[in-house]
Amino acid sequence: MAGTVQSSSVKPRLGEITERIVRRSHDSRSRYLDRIAAAAEKGPSRQKLGCANQAHGFAACGPGDKAMLREGAGVNLGIVTAYNDMLSAHQPYERYPDLIRAAARAAGGVAQVAGGVPAMCDGVTQGEAGMELSLFSRDVIALSTAVALSHQTFDSSVYLGICDKIVPGLVIGALSFGHLPAVFIPAGPMTSGLSNDDKAKIRQLFAEGKVGRDALLEAESQAYHGPGTCTFYGTANTNQMMMEIMGLHLPGASFVNPNTPLRDALTTAAAERAMAMTALGNDYRPVGRMLDERAFVNGIVGLHATGGSTNHTMHVVAMAAAAGIVLTWDDFSELADITPLLCRVYPNGKADVNHFHAAGGMAFVIRELLSDGLLHRDVETVWGSGLDAYTLEPKLTSEGTLDWRDGARESGDENVVRPASRPFQATGGLKLLSGDLGRAVIKTSAIAAERHIIEAPAKVFHSQEELQRAFKAGTLTGDFVAVVRYQGPKANGMPELHKLMPPLGVLQDRGQKVALVTDGRLSGASGKVPAAIHVTPEAADGGAIARIREGDIVRVDAVAGTLTVKVDPAEWAAREPATADLAPSHWGVGRELFGSFRAAVGTADTGATIFAVA
Repeated sequence: MAGTVQSSSVKPRLGEITERIVRRSHDSRSRYLDRIAAAAEKGPSRQKLGCANQAHGFAACGPGDKAMLREGAGVNLGIVTAYNDMLSAHQPYERYPDLIRAAARAAGGVAQVAGGVPAMCDGVTQGEAGMELSLFSRDVIALSTAVALSHQTFDSSVYLGICDKIVPGLVIGALSFGHLPAVFIPAGPMTSGLSNDDKAKIRQLFAEGKVGRDALLEAESQAYHGPGTCTFYGTANTNQMMMEIMGLHLPGASFVNPNTPLRDALTTAAAERAMAMTALGNDYRPVGRMLDERAFVNGIVGLHATGGSTNHTMHVVAMAAAAGIVLTWDDFSELADITPLLCRVYPNGKADVNHFHAAGGMAFVIRELLSDGLLHRDVETVWGSGLDAYTLEPKLTSEGTLDWRDGARESGDENVVRPASRPFQATGGLKLLSGDLGRAVIKTSAIAAERHIIEAPAKVFHSQEELQRAFKAGTLTGDFVAVVRYQGPKANGMPELHKLMPPLGVLQDRGQKVALVTDGRLSGASGKVPAAIHVTPEAADGGAIARIREGDIVRVDAVAGTLTVKVDPAEWAAREPATADLAPSHWGVGRELFGSFRAAVGTADTGATIFAVA
C-alpha cells in the first residue's frame, strides 16, 4: 500500500506525510480491508435471507418494487436520512426519498428508507443543557446508521445529512458497512440574509446591554431565515466541502441552494451513481476501499485551504479510525504548514458560502490545489477515478438535463477566494499547540497577527455562565487569559462554548489583550479572539489545565505552537488539581442516559469517540 501515494503530481512533503500515515496505519487498515472484502465476497445478502426475512423486508412495497425484490435481480438502494422539519438544513430532505425512489425505479431497481438518524442543531442548543449531548450525538448517529443497514437487504446506500455531527456520524456508520458503495447527498445552503458580520455586531451590542432581546431576535431571524444550512463557514458547511473534496459528493454539489431544479437534478444523479457502483455491476466502488489515506489527506488539506471548522480535528480522526486509518494532530499541523489559505468566508472574512460558491467555489479551490501539488489527484471517487472531474461545475441545459462544464479558472472575487500563487496567508488557518498544559488546537485564520501571542494572568472558570456573570459584574478588567475547564468529553460531553465569544470580543475591542484556554469546543464559528481549544488531557481526565490557579501567567503562542504556564516547576508539580461539581451536567434533558458515553469516551486528539480507535 505504501507505494500508492508516491506520485510526481504531489509535493514531496505531502507525499511524505501521506506515506507516514500509510505506514502507521498498515496493520489496522489491512485488517479493515480484509473484513470488508470478506463481506463483499458473500454477495448481495438479501438473496440469502430466509423467506420470512425477505417477506418482512418488502411487505409494504408496491407491486413493482415487491416483484423486483422477490426476484433479486436489481439493485436495492438503502436511504439513511437525517430529515426533520424543525432544522433548516435538514427540512429539504423531506422530498428526497421520492426523488431517489423514482431514480432507482428508472434504473431498474428499488430504493427504501433504511432508517433515520437524529439531527440536532447546535444553533438551537447553544448555551443550553442540550449542547452537552451534541458531540455524543455523532456516535449515536453512527450507531443508528449501523442499525439501519443491519437488515442486510441493500446493495448500495445514500446518506442524507449535512450538519455538524451528522455527516461525521454517517461516515463512521457507512464505513462499518464499508463493502457497500456510499453517496452523500447535500441539501445546500439557505439563500443569503442578514450578513454574518452584522449579526455578530448585534450579538456584541446585546452582550454590552446596548440593544434588547427584540433587536437580537430580529437580527438572528434575518440571518437564519429559510431552508438550508446556515451561510457562515462553520462545521456544517465544512462538512460539505470535505465530502466533495474526498469524493463522496457529486462534483459541484455542495453549495447549490435547496429546492431548485439544479438541486433536484443533482439528487437524482446521485441516486443513479449509487445504483451504478454496486457489486452487481462492473463499476464496484465500496466506500471502505475508496476512503483511503490519500482521501483523508485531501480532506485535511481542504480544511486548511478553506479555513474550516476546528471540530474536524476530532471528526476526521474518528472517521479515519472507522476505516482503520490512524491520524494524529501532528498530521494536521504538518499539513497546515504546507497548505496556503485560499478562502475568506465568515468568520474568517465577510463573505458567506453563497458568495464563495459564486466566486468560484469548490471547483476553483480544487483546481488550484491540484495545480499546486497539494491534493492526491488519482483517488477513487463516487464519480470515477481521479479528482479532475471535481474541477467541473454542474449546469442545467435548456432541456433540463445535467451537464458538467469547466469550472472557473480565475477567482470571481479575490476578497473571497484566491489562487494558490496569491493566498491570503502562506499556511493553513489551524495550529497545534503543546506544552505544560497539554495539547490544543487554535484557529488562526480569523485572528489578527498581533494577537497570535497572548501572555497574561489567568482568570479561571468552570462554566461559560461563570464568565458571563463576571463580565456583567464588570470584574473582567485588564489583560487576561480566560481558563474555562471541566468542559471536555468526560466531564460534560464537550459542549461548544460560543456564549463566551461576545463578551470576550467586547473586551478585546476595548483594547484589552484576552485569550481563551479550554478543554471544550468552539468549532467553525471560532472568531477573532485567540482560543486554545480541545485541551487534552482534559481537566476531568487528570489534565494539567485543572492545576491552573487564578493569577498564574499563561502564554498562548500560536507562532511557536506552545501552550505554557509560568509557575515554578516544583510548585507546579506539587499542586493538586482543582475539582468541580459535575453532577448538574449528568442529569436532565436526557443527559442521565449518556453516563456510559462519558465513561468510555476517548481523548479529543483521538477523536473523542466511544468507539475503539484504529
